[in-house]
Amino acid sequence: MTQPSISRRAVVRGLGGAAAVLAGGFPAFIPRRGEAADSIRIGEIEELTGPFSALAQNHVRGSALAVELWNRRGGVMGRKVEVVVEDNQNNPGVSVEKARKLVQLDHVSALFGTVNSAATLSTGAAANNLGVAFVDSGGHTDDAVGKDCHWNTFMTCHNTWMMTHATGYSIAKLFGKRWYMITDDYAFGHAIVKGYGDINGKVGGTVINNDLTPIGTSDYSAYITKIMAAKPDCVIVTLGGLGFVDFMKQAQSFGLLDKIPTAGWAAELENIWALPPAARVGYWGAEWYFDGNSVLGDPGSPGHQFVEEYRKKYGEPPTARSCFGYVAADRLLWAINQSKSTDAVKIARTLEGAKFHSIWEGSSYYRRADHSLMWPVWLAKLRANGTAADPKDVFDIIDRQEPERLGSSPASVCHMVYPS
Repeated sequence: MTQPSISRRAVVRGLGGAAAVLAGGFPAFIPRRGEAADSIRIGEIEELTGPFSALAQNHVRGSALAVELWNRRGGVMGRKVEVVVEDNQNNPGVSVEKARKLVQLDHVSALFGTVNSAATLSTGAAANNLGVAFVDSGGHTDDAVGKDCHWNTFMTCHNTWMMTHATGYSIAKLFGKRWYMITDDYAFGHAIVKGYGDINGKVGGTVINNDLTPIGTSDYSAYITKIMAAKPDCVIVTLGGLGFVDFMKQAQSFGLLDKIPTAGWAAELENIWALPPAARVGYWGAEWYFDGNSVLGDPGSPGHQFVEEYRKKYGEPPTARSCFGYVAADRLLWAINQSKSTDAVKIARTLEGAKFHSIWEGSSYYRRADHSLMWPVWLAKLRANGTAADPKDVFDIIDRQEPERLGSSPASVCHMVYPS
């Protein structure tokens, strides 16, 4: 996928969190008579460099569209919205530094973003110390809504427990119960392993091996050789970003994809589009998709409108990451506008439990108990060449799981304490 460059720091007035090179020609913000001239600033922290850069770019695109739409309507509390974007360089420590800079020097009122689960945890902790709200766009680790939860942190993407339990039973039914897992060795990967381990225990299955691979691994040949020798019923791939792309390409060249079924918690479109058609195989969770009424609702719904608007601006369909960025920014701005305040406690109290309709079919809310967003998960089968109408339409959505059926990990209890 061709990716426009993004500056490591961008303040986008009247648009939100994308660098100006990503989108131009939007209508300028025109305040109503009597409105305050100062703007509301929010900060976005993303992995704009490193193996997750393609995912982070689409967070930024989605959030830019959300902020642009708020500004079209007159802004938040009658004030124009600006977003300051910072690159955490896929480093949890740098993410903390960026959070401090955004709050203390750029004077943002709240934070959102992140892909890397370790950066999600560090950013959430920093935001808690700084006393600002933080909406996690795309870091999935259970710990952010479990043992390391904070009253000011909200998770927009699905947590790992939800994703593994939405897909695991289907994988066992489709392919069998002897699994071989290959996993990114950091917070997200470890959480995925726990979730699938729970499923495996319930269906009487076995994880015959789990290879933990360092972030940044590019040569998976030794792992692939081990997998083929083990002859599992299925390979569960939990790698993200460029790691997923490299593994699937190499697995295809070794002949693994022709011999052993492949599946997993999710296949992200940014990664699938980067693969040759022969490597686009398997059954995968889908956190959101740009086509189909089971995801978007009936024609004319906000979901369909979002897809149409996004295609016009960026020349390609939105991904689940685009959805995460849009929803994280939109809900954060809604809470500021609704509470008529940038106070973090008031924002958090306004967000939790509030039901809303967004760019998918059905009503959703951030759960009071742990601030997880409760929304559906879909199951998709990959189609290698897309469709005749759209070669990027590579998912065939075959099932939908409602959030209330997915629950939460019994080991991930959130003890949330608000400031007195």
